[in-house]
Amino acid sequence: MAAAENAAGAGVKLVAEKLSIARGQSWTLRSINARLEQGQITAICGPNGVGKSTLLMGLAGLIETRGGMVVLDDKRLDKYTLQERAKRIGYLPQSAEVAWDVSVANLVRLGRLPHRDRGERAVETAIAALDLQALRHRPASQLSGGEKARALLARVLAGEPEWILADEPLAALDLAHQLRLLKYLRQVADQGAGVVVVLHDLATAMNHADRVIVLEQDENAGAIASDGSPAHALSSDIISRVWGVEAQWVGEKGARALTIC
Repeated sequence: MAAAENAAGAGVKLVAEKLSIARGQSWTLRSINARLEQGQITAICGPNGVGKSTLLMGLAGLIETRGGMVVLDDKRLDKYTLQERAKRIGYLPQSAEVAWDVSVANLVRLGRLPHRDRGERAVETAIAALDLQALRHRPASQLSGGEKARALLARVLAGEPEWILADEPLAALDLAHQLRLLKYLRQVADQGAGVVVVLHDLATAMNHADRVIVLEQDENAGAIASDGSPAHALSSDIISRVWGVEAQWVGEKGARALTIC
């Protein structure tokens, strides 16, 4: 992750300042303030329909805002060219289709388009990280759902972005590949990249994130309910208020499980 390594000492921030997004006449998010740090894994959690995916798209500059702004490295995100933005932010949507029936290796190579080079070292690193070596020549149309999810994420990683924004990247993966991916995301965060993931599994967020942002429905729009360390943001009181269930954490730090009372 050369770009991540170069950015590690730069202290680049991705900041949402009073970010507000609406769909039609209805607010999806109102006045979201968040200052995201490189070198961390940040999890965005919350009930269905509260605006998690919308927030991620807003941070990536992929959705029109109704108010506020997103700032990257002290510059408004919308002031960057599309190529500059694509070099610095890698975005993986929750569900994505492959437009062309290319091989897995060529699909991953598409992640180098913003750089206008083949970047074979980065491509091979991404293929290995997502355990795609045996599938490199297989057409995308012949992949299972989980295999396609891994290939699409490898395409993002091949771009060596400073920021990786991924919407439910674990959803289609089996347990072994979930663990492999989490270890890799930890590695790239430790090298200086900023990693932001939408997660439904609160135990995964508790055990693997450095920071958790919890969204809740507030006056018909998504708002931040808590923001901080996993132990703080996902306390039993927050879970009760936001998800409406009584729950307790059990187990040791890094291997905690959530029990529903």
